[in-house]
Amino acid sequence: MKNPRPSPDGEGMKMKPEYWVLNLSGGKDSTALGLEWLTRHRADPVTYPLDEVVFCDVGMDFPAMMDHVARLEHIFTDAGIRFTRLKSETSFEYLMFEHWPNFRENSKFHNQGFSWPSFQSRWCTTLLKTEIIERYLNQLRAQYAVIQLVGLAADEQERLAKPNNQNPNHRHPLADWGWTEADCLVYCYLKGFNWGGLYQLFKRVSCWCCPLQNLQELRNLRKYFPDLWERLLDMEHKTWRKFRADFSVDQLEIRFQFEEERLAQGKPINTREFHRALKEKIKECEQK
Repeated sequence: MKNPRPSPDGEGMKMKPEYWVLNLSGGKDSTALGLEWLTRHRADPVTYPLDEVVFCDVGMDFPAMMDHVARLEHIFTDAGIRFTRLKSETSFEYLMFEHWPNFRENSKFHNQGFSWPSFQSRWCTTLLKTEIIERYLNQLRAQYAVIQLVGLAADEQERLAKPNNQNPNHRHPLADWGWTEADCLVYCYLKGFNWGGLYQLFKRVSCWCCPLQNLQELRNLRKYFPDLWERLLDMEHKTWRKFRADFSVDQLEIRFQFEEERLAQGKPINTREFHRALKEKIKECEQK
């Protein structure tokens, strides 16, 4: 299964055995890829090699996601596939609230911690996942030519076209098979995986505290996971930057309560009049 091939590390034509690794996030796409690849691997391990599954725990996943990953771990290990869990020694909370980045020494910013991730600075993904996985794979690359199975679907052409996804040692089987994101979700449901209903509430099941969620997903977080919502409110009060550009978590709490009141009265929540009234409501609450 580990066939010799030229080493990709610049050492001329030194031969290293291939070592196939599945990058598992736990989401619908990587789950569908993992389950289907494992099925094909069992039937034809030469064409569909698989040596190891790697999962990196950021520390802020929904509990149902962690249950899902534990179930997958049993499936792979029962099939004789090594399953590796990675996690940074530095926690999400430390980086968000306490870390002092070196670049701030000569900066106009003097706030402690990275605060909330944003579209411009997804430090959580970089520091708690990408770098941790890459560090581990680099250890493997000292001995093997590591081939990574990456769960990008056929309808994610923009992501597939990005330079970091052009690595010749990356494989994108879902795209090769023509499987879309919707196909992957249906496949997982048919296999008996439903993440406790998370995909019925969230388009993408990432960290529960992610500020990049849309408003409906945040409404669902508040409604169906009140304990996590309370944690989100508490996190807001410990950091220096607003949760989103448009709303703090406190302001979202005011908004969602106001929406519930309006809907109970049979009033709309998507009109200019509503937004004017909401602005006044937030101002009133914040002055108390």
